[in-house]
Amino acid sequence: MKTIDVTALGEILIDFTQNGTSEQGNPILEMNPGGAPCNVLAMLRKFDRKTAFIGKVGDDNFGWFLKQKAENLGIDMSHLYFDKHVHTTLAFVHTGENGERDFTFCRNPGADMQLTENEINEEVIKQSKIFHFGTLSMTHEGVRRATKKSLEIAKRNDCLISFDPNIREPLWGSLEEAREQVELGMSYCDILKISDNEIQWFTGEADYSEGVKKIRKCYPIKLILVSMGSLGSRAYYEGEMVEVAAFANENTIETTGAGDTFCGCILNAILDWSLEELTWDKLKEMLTIANGAASLITSKKGALCSMPEIVEVRKFISKRHMF
Repeated sequence: MKTIDVTALGEILIDFTQNGTSEQGNPILEMNPGGAPCNVLAMLRKFDRKTAFIGKVGDDNFGWFLKQKAENLGIDMSHLYFDKHVHTTLAFVHTGENGERDFTFCRNPGADMQLTENEINEEVIKQSKIFHFGTLSMTHEGVRRATKKSLEIAKRNDCLISFDPNIREPLWGSLEEAREQVELGMSYCDILKISDNEIQWFTGEADYSEGVKKIRKCYPIKLILVSMGSLGSRAYYEGEMVEVAAFANENTIETTGAGDTFCGCILNAILDWSLEELTWDKLKEMLTIANGAASLITSKKGALCSMPEIVEVRKFISKRHMF
């Protein structure tokens, strides 16, 4: 019997987000814990799932702050390593008028890039029902080897593998290099969560369904989820496509963490129902919950410590007559 619901590997970092202005009219930045793979685990903790994280931070105030915040949420951080020579990765989030974001990273290098294959604990992956990862742990050779080793362990031990490319263009030497690593991720995964702009970039298809067809010609991925921002989301499964509209939220201030919140809800549903036994109704309910939770987090600053409670999500959805 596996004892961990989901283990995620990758980055945990500081998101500096604007929170008001000073008397001089300068932006005031708030230090928010973040990092896509760990954000997914934070949402899963709202469902009381057992989670574990593998990654690296700097042996600095930022790194210890992140460890404490994640542990307070109930995430097992015993496989978080501290680098004495490289600082914790920092991201500065610039939010436009429509809530969309642009990122500036202090990661040249950053501690999350320093994770090595020797630091991968095989047992924690063996004990996991789902192994989740993205591409920020594939931007540089050392951490890339650690990610590949983890994927091999997960595959050998019958873990479901979940992949969210979560491309951040400034962190890559070239988009062709990014494409190669996305291809690698797709060759391993059973569950793919990909955004609208990412699937268009990767496949060259403006139509998402055509993009999914193109992906599946090369990679037999069981469940593909396309997040479409204000247009909602889609699930492609066993020849079916289910689409659920987004929930408009008049309190939206930024979209940081929305995709990770969505992904956490999806993985919780997979744990409930199994990847082999999804029906049209289950897929619709899965997307509805995920869309609702993703909409709610856009009304808060940050991600890791801002995940909505499940009761709050259901109440939010019911007001919109979806349940």
